[in-house]
Amino acid sequence: MSNEKLWSIRSGELQYILKVADDGSLVNLHFGGRVEPVESISLGGHFPFEPSLHLLREEYSTFGGLRFMEPCLKVELPGGVRDCVLKYESFKIEDNNVLSITLKDISYELFADLHYRAYPAYNIITKWAEIRNAGPQPVILEEALSGAVSLPRGGLWRLTFLSGHWAGETRIVQEVLKAGKKVLESRRGTTSHQLNPVAFFDAGDAGEEEGEVWGCLLGWSGNWKCVSEYVGHDQLRVAMGVNDFDFSWHLESGESFKTPKMILAYSASGFGGLSRSLHRFERGVVLPRNNATKPRPVIYNTWETLYFNVNEENLKQLADIAAEIGVEVFVVDDGWFKGRNDDRAGLGDWVPDPHKFPRGLGPVIEHVKSKGMIFGIWVEPEMVNPNSDLYRRHPDWVYHFPGRPRSEMRNQLILNLSRSDVREYVFNWLDRLLAENDIGFVKWDMNRSFSEPGWPDAPRGREREIWVRHVQAVYEILDEIRRRHPNVIFEGCSGGGGRVDLGAMERFDQFWTSDNTDALDRLYIQEGYTMAYCPKTMGAWVTGVPNFLTNRTLSLEFRFHSAMMGALGISVNLLELSSIEKEEAKMHIEFYKKIRHIVLDGDLYRLKSPRSGGLAAFQYVTPDKTESLIFVFTLQQGFGRREPLLRVRGLDPSLIYEVDSSGQSFSGLYLMNYGIDHGIRGDYKSKVIYLKARR
Repeated sequence: MSNEKLWSIRSGELQYILKVADDGSLVNLHFGGRVEPVESISLGGHFPFEPSLHLLREEYSTFGGLRFMEPCLKVELPGGVRDCVLKYESFKIEDNNVLSITLKDISYELFADLHYRAYPAYNIITKWAEIRNAGPQPVILEEALSGAVSLPRGGLWRLTFLSGHWAGETRIVQEVLKAGKKVLESRRGTTSHQLNPVAFFDAGDAGEEEGEVWGCLLGWSGNWKCVSEYVGHDQLRVAMGVNDFDFSWHLESGESFKTPKMILAYSASGFGGLSRSLHRFERGVVLPRNNATKPRPVIYNTWETLYFNVNEENLKQLADIAAEIGVEVFVVDDGWFKGRNDDRAGLGDWVPDPHKFPRGLGPVIEHVKSKGMIFGIWVEPEMVNPNSDLYRRHPDWVYHFPGRPRSEMRNQLILNLSRSDVREYVFNWLDRLLAENDIGFVKWDMNRSFSEPGWPDAPRGREREIWVRHVQAVYEILDEIRRRHPNVIFEGCSGGGGRVDLGAMERFDQFWTSDNTDALDRLYIQEGYTMAYCPKTMGAWVTGVPNFLTNRTLSLEFRFHSAMMGALGISVNLLELSSIEKEEAKMHIEFYKKIRHIVLDGDLYRLKSPRSGGLAAFQYVTPDKTESLIFVFTLQQGFGRREPLLRVRGLDPSLIYEVDSSGQSFSGLYLMNYGIDHGIRGDYKSKVIYLKARR
């Protein structure tokens, strides 16, 4: 609903209410569950030595006036003026789904268009801002966040977020927020392994399937930040967007700056309910439409078998076995291009190495296709090795400061995609590679963080725009490549899960979740990943033992079951598998193909966290509630302890479910209220239980 001064945005069980205060400020009255009548909501009283409460709940706060919280917008106006005060100007509603509210500075022709889109089927609202300079002189943006939200007043809030490092991404952390600011951020130029742009809030009493939970996410693959702070006495405010660290944006007259989208979610059914809303939204809205409804294929990746030692002969040998066990996509990882025998050379020279592939990639591609598989390839378009023909020709094409050292990570530097000639080069070679070869899968990697973020040839005043321009360039290249090659599947990777976010998800069909392929560690990583991101995008591999990272040896069954909970991949050395192991792998892959629709497009219930010890269990249920899978993993057992029955979730209480074609049948009501005995004992054992409703 809306009138001239009050707007209520309803999106399923989520409601977001905005109002224009008497002084013209736009205020966030409510973010949470449904409330009626909205006209009765008030801001409350006033506290001494604090600005009025409508400033504390301002929807898009600025650096200006009596505002002391994290600003959404900080600018330098003509004449060195750093004060900005935005007041309501107008609004419009498009397609009954998008509300746009325009604010304007009180003395300069600077506008902020705030956009809101509701997705009622998913309990999701997205919002973003567009800053327009309609004045005659330039304006400098020093901070331009996507937006802020005000959570319901009262008590201390608990923050749940995803933290980690390389090979240990997306692990769940919970903290009670007290005085001061809590800042989650990346300054690395990418989303980062260390923190992910996801923040969930509850009053400290929400569980996996009960209690109220609020969610804020950001669709952005570069520097970002999320600031949570109490303003006034007990008002928690959360601001999110592009990180203002080392950032500025030059707005000439007539130019505008569009922020990334901030995604708002709410659930009265705990963290699990919030996750399922996000998963449905991602499958139904965010993922690239051409592949969103398709099953994710079983892939084989050569990395943990061959590393850089790829050639025509050994790839054909691997492809033969991969096809035999049921693989659908055969991916050649790093090492295929000119001069690439280790990580010290070759990046930037994207042609097949003439010594490894004297006849080019064609013979390998044709062999893979003859076995009924799709051919895939690894690329790292944003990078260059100093030891490459490209760098020797164009040493100025990387981010750098003249006369200063250029810090290398993994023996590589980052190409300056802010430059149009560099963007053109990257696009052209990738487009040519796909046009000249029958490639159906691309793994796009990005294996380092930014340093020396200099752009010596930048137009005056635009040097610090590289943090945003680089991400925009990656998006533009991917968007156009996908348009030209619509049947190619794209997997996003950044040393594992270093670039996983909802902005990247609009371009990548799936992600390489982590370079850590240990099946036990993956239970923790994948649990955290699914807090925000759907299993359909979660790449998971079965690799060799002992694991290269942990030196742990787990059964082939455990490794497959762990990897089956997402988009299944294989990178175990097929040449070393026994005939018995090959048959077991083939059996697991055949089973996965039969049930992957449940995993990839079903609802996920995290029944028991591996963090609780003893046992981990995850359940997937089809939308029509007729099929379900329960993945059970024992951890370390001791003292004769027996795990309790698993009470499952999400079934139809009135239906009768057959268990594993065993002849045993139970009602959905029984299974949810009493439970099921998984029947496994011992350390590091696993089992998949299949439930199917009788027709």
